[in-house]
Amino acid sequence: MAQSFIPKLWVDDKNPSDVFSTLHQEIDHVFNQFAGGRRKPFGQLTAGNGKLSPRVNLSETDKEIDVTVELPGVEEKEIDVNLTDDILTIKGEKKIEAEESEGDYKIIERSYGSFERSMRLPCEVNSDKVEATFKNGVLTVKLPKSPESTAKTQKIAIKAG
Repeated sequence: MAQSFIPKLWVDDKNPSDVFSTLHQEIDHVFNQFAGGRRKPFGQLTAGNGKLSPRVNLSETDKEIDVTVELPGVEEKEIDVNLTDDILTIKGEKKIEAEESEGDYKIIERSYGSFERSMRLPCEVNSDKVEATFKNGVLTVKLPKSPESTAKTQKIAIKAG
């Protein structure tokens, strides 16, 4: 008798041929447990403690720091970007209302929530040349590094004592 390499946990006794469906359900269960019972779909503002939390990517080159924030469903006029010393703060509010009526029924869906993300920048930036653009639900903030922070790093040799 050949031994199965599929763990018994994944096999549904009622339908043993449906191994992948059971595996899919188990993986969903694990992710739901990890997310506190709330699924967090990719590319959406996620809620935590009554506030929305946008996804943020931060990248750095020799000359600038780039911050990209996913803000689906948010309008440009609802976004506020501030730079105070070395802390970049992005905040705003999402307001969506959709109404659909046909025949004897009417559906109204509303989605509201505020968000705020603050991050300490890894170096000093030239605040006069910071640029922010918003396109297709994505906010991009380009923060050029100040001349002092782009100074070259010099390797210092260690001598035996």
